[in-house]
Amino acid sequence: MARMTGVILPGNSTVAFAEKAIPEPGPGQVLVKMKASSICGSDIRAIYRKHVGKGPEGYQPGTIAGHEPCGQIEKVGPGCKERKAGDRVVIYHISGCGNCEDCRHGYMISCKSAFRAAYGWQRDGGHAPYLLAEENTCIPLPDGLSYVDGALCACGFGTTWEALTRIGVCGSDRLLITGLGPVGLAAAMLGRALGATLIIGTDIADGRIRLAEELGLVDHALRADDKALEAVLDLTGGRGCEATVDCSGAPAGRLLALKGTRQWGRCAFVGEGSKVEFDVSPVLIHPQITLYGSWVTSLKHLEDLLERLERWDLHPEVTATHRLPIEKAAEAYRLADEGEVGKVVICFDEALP
Repeated sequence: MARMTGVILPGNSTVAFAEKAIPEPGPGQVLVKMKASSICGSDIRAIYRKHVGKGPEGYQPGTIAGHEPCGQIEKVGPGCKERKAGDRVVIYHISGCGNCEDCRHGYMISCKSAFRAAYGWQRDGGHAPYLLAEENTCIPLPDGLSYVDGALCACGFGTTWEALTRIGVCGSDRLLITGLGPVGLAAAMLGRALGATLIIGTDIADGRIRLAEELGLVDHALRADDKALEAVLDLTGGRGCEATVDCSGAPAGRLLALKGTRQWGRCAFVGEGSKVEFDVSPVLIHPQITLYGSWVTSLKHLEDLLERLERWDLHPEVTATHRLPIEKAAEAYRLADEGEVGKVVICFDEALP
C-alpha cells in the first residue's frame, strides 16, 4: 500500500511528521491531491502552542494538520454525484452530518452531531500530499483563481466574507479593522471590493502594519496603542466608522473596534479566543451599535465568494508572504506564530514559487 508523510502537531510549539497510508475514497468521498494548504491562526492558538480544545471538539493527537486545503481530485469513490477526477476544488474545512438544520443550510461549522469532524482537527487535513474528503465539502475552484487563492478562501477569506456581508458593508461605509494579520488583510481586500470608501487598520505588530501599507489594502495603518481611538475619530470627523470588524481576538482590539464604531453602526467580532470587558451602556447601548458574532461561513457563501473573486480579478494570494514545501513545515509554523508576516502556506508542486 502506497504511503505518504504528513504534518502533525504535538503541541508545545513543535511540528512532527507521521507516515500514513494514502487513503482510498469510500462512498461519497474523493481523494484530493494537495496543491496548497495554508496555516490558520486558530491552528497556532489552539493546537501548535498547546492543545486547547478537549474531547471530540479538540485536536485529536496524530491527526494530519491543515484546515485550509485546496487541490485537485485524483480519484472519486462510489456514489459521487458531481465531482470527478481532475476537478480543482477548495475544501470547506468541516464535514458535518449533512442532515441537521445547520448542515442543510450549508453551515457545517455549526453541526452538533457526533459525525461532525473538522479537517486538520478531528480528521486528517491538508498538510500531506493527499487528503480524503467528503464530496459534499468540495467547492469548485474557478479557473481564474490559483490553488493558493483557494486555500486562503477555505477558512480565512471565507470567514471574513461572512462577517462583512452579514454587517452589510457597502459604498456608504467607512471600515475599521482591528488586527492586520491574514484575516484583517482579507477584510481590507474584500471591504474595498464591497465599496467601503475609507479603510483604517490597526495592529500592534510593526511588520503587519508595514505589509498592509505595502499591499495598499488600507488607507491608513495605525499602531494599536492608546492613541489609536483618537486617530480613528480624527480620520472620520469625530464620528467613527459605520462598519467595524475585530480580527485580532484581543481584548484591546475588540474594545477599540466597538469604540471606533459610529453611532447606529455595526461591529463584528471575528477574532477567536480571549475575553473583553467594557461598560455596556456608553459603549454599546447608548450609541445604539449592533454587535455581531460571526463564525466561519457556509458552503453556499464560500462558493459565492470564489465566483466573485474571479469576476473581480481579486487574488487572496497577494497576502501570502511565505510559500514553503512540506519539508519546511516547522519553519512555516514558526513564521506564522511570530505574528509579523502575512499568510504562510505549505505548497506542493506548481503552487510552490
